[in-house]
Amino acid sequence: MSRIRIDTRVKLNNGAEMPIFGLGTFQAERGGETREAVLDAFDAGYRLVDTAAMYGNEEDVGRAVRECGIPREEIFVTTKLWNDDHGYDRAVAAFEESLEKLGLSYVDLYLIHFPVEGLRNESWRALETLQEEGKCKSIGVSNYMIWHLEELLKYSSTVPVINQVEFNPFLYQKDLLEFCHSHNIRLEAYSPLTKGHRLNDPNLAEIALNYSKTPAQILIRWVLQRDIIVIPKSSRKERIYENADVFDFEISHEDMKALDSLNEGLRTSWDPSTVP
Repeated sequence: MSRIRIDTRVKLNNGAEMPIFGLGTFQAERGGETREAVLDAFDAGYRLVDTAAMYGNEEDVGRAVRECGIPREEIFVTTKLWNDDHGYDRAVAAFEESLEKLGLSYVDLYLIHFPVEGLRNESWRALETLQEEGKCKSIGVSNYMIWHLEELLKYSSTVPVINQVEFNPFLYQKDLLEFCHSHNIRLEAYSPLTKGHRLNDPNLAEIALNYSKTPAQILIRWVLQRDIIVIPKSSRKERIYENADVFDFEISHEDMKALDSLNEGLRTSWDPSTVP
């Protein structure tokens, strides 16, 4: 792919453009910490911020978006439908609640957070309605495996723009990536840093040393070079800046292959592969 920059945007299947790099806010504390983290991220050049109803910090994210002084159209805000709110009517009501908490007139992307069995397709119909009404610019899914996507594509002609999943060299879901690419669905990686579980891996550390980068920066760069949107999470200013310092180098083909070989199916979050 062409040279990636912090302000690089990728085109989604509905024509919208989404930053390839952003800030995740899962487990960020409510109140000042989340707001400050988002403002620090904006100062560092981030323009994508990812939240969710389940995170409990939509108010703080929205406040930062409103206070930052950056034109709203330059910022891309994602939030998500929680598992308890599936079904058409409940999904619509949950979205309205999220929008009110954010204090925004629209969100750029609304995702089904998890493929709840028996209800997910009705929830998708609700997301289609919300998009038609202009309340969310784009709609997508999260934690969907190939069979969940196949089911959705049979149910609806609206192809999700995004599938947000846990993705890093230690959980290299190559088949899922290829399926999404073949159906013009962008993959978005959460937990690219393995929640810290593999940052001390000796093979990763050796590669990082060769580039004078940290293991975390290598993991983020690996995702970007797979042409995948990535949202590393941090609440600490120095880490937010460190995570963004990944656009001045390129991992070689040989080292990319070496990182690919680290795959061990490591999941640090939930496991959607058990959901029929």
